[in-house]
Amino acid sequence: MLLILLGSGWKCIAQDEDLVVVRRVADYLLSQAAFGFVDEGGRVYAKASDIPEGIEAAFQTSYGAWHYTNGVINMAMLQLADFTGDQKYAQYALDHVAFGFDNYRHFQRIFKNDRPHHRFPFGQLWTMQELDDFGAMSASILEVYKHAPREEYKTYLENGIKRLTYGQDRLADGTLVRTFPVDKTLWADDLYMSVPFLARMAAFTGNERYWDDAVNQVLNFDKYLWHDGKELYYHCYYSPYKRNGVAHWGRSNGWIVLAQLHLLDRLPAQHPHRDDIIENLQKQLVGLSRYQDAEGLWHQLLDKPDSYAEASASAMFIQGFAKAVNEGWLDENYASVALVGWEGFKKHFITEDGQVKDICIGTGIADDLRFYYTRPARANEKHGVGSVIDAGIEIVKLKQKLKKDQ
Repeated sequence: MLLILLGSGWKCIAQDEDLVVVRRVADYLLSQAAFGFVDEGGRVYAKASDIPEGIEAAFQTSYGAWHYTNGVINMAMLQLADFTGDQKYAQYALDHVAFGFDNYRHFQRIFKNDRPHHRFPFGQLWTMQELDDFGAMSASILEVYKHAPREEYKTYLENGIKRLTYGQDRLADGTLVRTFPVDKTLWADDLYMSVPFLARMAAFTGNERYWDDAVNQVLNFDKYLWHDGKELYYHCYYSPYKRNGVAHWGRSNGWIVLAQLHLLDRLPAQHPHRDDIIENLQKQLVGLSRYQDAEGLWHQLLDKPDSYAEASASAMFIQGFAKAVNEGWLDENYASVALVGWEGFKKHFITEDGQVKDICIGTGIADDLRFYYTRPARANEKHGVGSVIDAGIEIVKLKQKLKKDQ
């Protein structure tokens, strides 16, 4: 139950149990987040301009950092604000983006190229070298721009879509690739680093080229990464060798699910390839349903039940099944996959105070399965928390839909 103050006094109202869990996760995140900097001696600075010359400082907390995972969290918090009406969640995203733009120039000025740009505060803000640097963050900045427009946000978005459209490495058919670990390697992760931003920019600008690019990415990634026999995606494809990597890694399959959800949320009903994207999402979800374990969860390596049950991939798939049923992209027979998954998720991964356990840390590509088997999993890792919030919201909506349909 929840107490609220009305004009006539305190009233006791029912609150959805699942929404309580979602808010607990988001509130724990808010309790841990801080937008500031700390030096090696532990001194804290509210602004970059307060940091003395010659003193090196880092982000006070990882939730104040500038990384694609922060973009995922920002979008989840904005969605939670829309769903609950509680603007403290939206304010987190607005504050995070403003913090970046208000402070990055100090670090850009003192950067000496003595380390990779992504290991320096805000290095990924002023650098658009890889899709990791700007794709997911740009999607979140566009959402923030709708709430709190700043001209420099718009300029950043324009530069980002220009970089994505004209500057990123691609195969001859337009598929986005990276230059590592082998030149022209296709990473499953990059469907999420590109498509949500493309879809939002298409809707924002009306430029149909971005719709077409987003659709082509989904269909081309499927062409290169899908394994027909296992009904799963590989983590990567080495185009020079014309072969896939070794792993059906959980979270990389999750990024593909989420990219399609973001696209379908915005793709016009009359787009000639909308049905193709829906069919592709259906195909993937049906395949994933065959790898759910007895507790309702999915594993680090989807086809290896001896690998550990992993939280971020499980949350992404729960979200995918629930939203696909909610939107009519998948028939209601698959609602049980999401519901069983959510119960298992709450039981095994979410603590009483809202922490989320067993989220695999950031993961590159390797050609031996042991790399994936032994990748550490930690509590409250940014790679998973946003997806837990999104999954919980879709579960609440799903239960409401099923109750209404009875």
